[in-house]
Amino acid sequence: MKPEAQLAELKRGVVDLHVEADLLERLNEGRPLKIKAGFDPTRPDLHLGHTVLLNKMRQFQDLGHDVVFIVGDFTAQIGDPSGRSSTRQVPTREEIEEGARTYAEQAFKILDKERTQIVYNGEWLGKLAFDDVIRLAGKYTLARMMERDDFKRRWAEHVSISLHELLYPLAQAYDSVVLECDVELGGTDQLFNLLVGREIMREMGQRPQIVITTPILEGINARVENGKIVGAKMSKSLDNYVAIDEAPKEQLGKLMSLSDDLMWRYYELLSTEPEAEVQRRKRACAAGDLNPRDVKMMLAKEIVARYHGAREADGAEASWLAQFSQRQVPDDMPEREVVLENEEVWIPKLLSDLGLVKSSSEGRRRIQQGGVEIDGNRISDPQAKLPKGGPYIIKAGKRAWAAVTLK
Repeated sequence: MKPEAQLAELKRGVVDLHVEADLLERLNEGRPLKIKAGFDPTRPDLHLGHTVLLNKMRQFQDLGHDVVFIVGDFTAQIGDPSGRSSTRQVPTREEIEEGARTYAEQAFKILDKERTQIVYNGEWLGKLAFDDVIRLAGKYTLARMMERDDFKRRWAEHVSISLHELLYPLAQAYDSVVLECDVELGGTDQLFNLLVGREIMREMGQRPQIVITTPILEGINARVENGKIVGAKMSKSLDNYVAIDEAPKEQLGKLMSLSDDLMWRYYELLSTEPEAEVQRRKRACAAGDLNPRDVKMMLAKEIVARYHGAREADGAEASWLAQFSQRQVPDDMPEREVVLENEEVWIPKLLSDLGLVKSSSEGRRRIQQGGVEIDGNRISDPQAKLPKGGPYIIKAGKRAWAAVTLK
């Protein structure tokens, strides 16, 4: 593929590109570029949020370039301050080693093994002497470091910033110096760190790397309000993620729990379906010609098949449908959307608002009598609340049913 065509392909789905002219210049050199991305093994699982970046790495490989997958076994001990409102808790050495082992295995579910070099940044960062760190720190100013939004916000709110957090961008930049990479990839929350890498490479007399960022995927419990996605990014520490190596049934079940609105964001960042087909499905859902649950199943099966195979995806679908049908859900069950004022709603009030009971008091009594089920699970606590999400299948008595999405 000609350099101009490569550039057009690589820009798809990209948020930031510093600097486009530099990337085109290197593509015109006619050699494989060295592409770098780092992953700190704070937990043993790579998740679907990581795959947005991994897919861009694979795209570079398919165009003939080489990828360096950095396992941040050293930087994980510092903790990336990007997007954090407080200092990260440092994982144990055992947790880091377990994560490092599994990251390398899972990466090849997406990356081309023949064009991937896996390295551990402890190999060079662990060998730096204290005077080496001083010289490295001397190449960047505190004023520039405090320009990053995370630090600026915490400083204004009088939230502590530990000195070791200031070293994280420098350590990540030193990875680029050692590897002499052409391009570094990261999520949009990594932009500051990646740009520090450009500066440090220049200070070290090297050709500055090109910086490319990809969108951040929100966690499965995010929601859409007034056309905007509200919720934290997919994160292992927030337990709102779908791991690429977890069981097919678990993957499919988590994806089927997405709200109907959030589903389209996952289509945008994860699906390989042509954009025209995705938009067709979206229009059909809006017109009532397609059930959003069926469209969500198409997406869930696509993702499960990618990491486990088509047969496992079919099996996960059959298991989910069997579980769903065992609830003896009526065909004419009403489907509702309820906009909440808060993050959760008292279940007796919800039952009343849905018209399944006459009042909140009756809803409380119905729960105490064991007559209320949500997603097949009997509710026993009359004070229980239900968080935003869904669709939830609610049964209140023998004939009162509703499928409700809380927004």
